[in-house]
Amino acid sequence: MRTMEPAPLAEEAFRVLRDVCATIGVDARGAQLLRLRSNAVFKLRANACGAELVVRIATAPDALTRLPAVVAVARWLADRGFPTVRPADEIADQPIVHAGRAVTFWRYVPSRGRPTTRQLGRVLRSLHREPVPPVALRTLTDPLAEVRHAVEHRAEVLTSGQRSWLSDRIEELTGRWRDLDTGAPVLLHGDAWIDNLLRCQDGHVVLCDWDGVAVGPREWDLVHTYHGQRRFGLSTADVDEFARAYGLDLRLWPGYTTLMEVRDMYAVGIHIRNASGDPFSRQELPRRLDSLTRGDGHARWYMAAPA
Repeated sequence: MRTMEPAPLAEEAFRVLRDVCATIGVDARGAQLLRLRSNAVFKLRANACGAELVVRIATAPDALTRLPAVVAVARWLADRGFPTVRPADEIADQPIVHAGRAVTFWRYVPSRGRPTTRQLGRVLRSLHREPVPPVALRTLTDPLAEVRHAVEHRAEVLTSGQRSWLSDRIEELTGRWRDLDTGAPVLLHGDAWIDNLLRCQDGHVVLCDWDGVAVGPREWDLVHTYHGQRRFGLSTADVDEFARAYGLDLRLWPGYTTLMEVRDMYAVGIHIRNASGDPFSRQELPRRLDSLTRGDGHARWYMAAPA
């Protein structure tokens, strides 16, 4: 996996990484930045015992309140044998807070190849059959809360017209979300996109990135794959395989159109939040806003700069 080029947001994340690792006695030399979106994700070199760690530095405004539950749920699921990444148990008192950032440490999972949407469907079917854990979890009542916060607090990256349009559209979609007839609440991953499924070297898969964990309608976990066809290059066959593996096809649900539009709006928030410090977000944000304001439901979006 290639190392990303430094940018203001990345430089800040490297500073936080070095400071936190120095404080707890972990060697941060040679750390590799793997991803910079809702989190800055670093891989550390193997320590003297051969263990490799992943460090996640959160950028979301509510991370300090969410992450204790995230760590607790991931550990609880791992203890039950669910296929998930596990927090690094040797790092005490997670999350660690430094300079207003919340930092967590996780076991590195060596991966090879790309998982399938069939595997993702099976993992989510298993997750949604788990009981709600004995952890103080949030209930997903407002999936656009972070987008609303970004529009209100990142005025420097939006025009006044864009802010006005986004605010009106968010309120419209929030009302439609509340009117959806969803199923019984389940334990949600919260960001069940295929990139958060790791294919291990022996072929089995584990689910990672639990920052969105919550209790809420299973439809929210399912929509990410359908949205992947709409915006990120998944095929109809990919979605068909996912639906068969899970045992339900969201395209047949009356709330499908509304949920897809909510997911479209949700996918803009991270780039509003990061645009001032991340070159890719500055490039991607206009693409997404343009297609939304034009009502183009099929324009291609990107997770990273196109090659």
